[in-house]
Amino acid sequence: MKKLETIKSRIFTRNDENFSRLLVQWKSTNRKIVFTNGCFDILHLGHIDYLAKASELGEVLIIGLNTDESVRKLKGSNRPIQDEISRAIILSSLSFVDAVVFFGEETPYELIKTIQPDILVKGADYKPEDIVGFDIVTAKGGEVVMIEYLNGYSTTAIEKKILGK
Repeated sequence: MKKLETIKSRIFTRNDENFSRLLVQWKSTNRKIVFTNGCFDILHLGHIDYLAKASELGEVLIIGLNTDESVRKLKGSNRPIQDEISRAIILSSLSFVDAVVFFGEETPYELIKTIQPDILVKGADYKPEDIVGFDIVTAKGGEVVMIEYLNGYSTTAIEKKILGK
């Protein structure tokens, strides 16, 4: 398989049969599944730091990726800057990412219900009980982890810099 095909083979939708098979395989071999989500519009050092730290918490890292439509609802009509396929390919090319799964809902709640991760990760700017999926993960004895963001790195700051603001 060519490298770009390998990268693309790690991109899924929630109901994709290949994704379902992978989940069964990972769970049957007791691999610790870590889940996080976001828009990841312009991948930057802050994202890499956050995702690398998340990946170190388990053996499988799954990223829930907002579709273009859901990004527009969250961030406004000028976003996303990059389309969902571009963002997914960039994320899935990272060596520590095992799967990127699109979700178009306002939150990844249904995706988290499908995945049933062992560890749910979000930024430290959240309270654990306010994190979408907290109830699902803790009910099964899983863990919710908050990771500090790397100061000075955000997509919004990069966007302002590009626009000269």
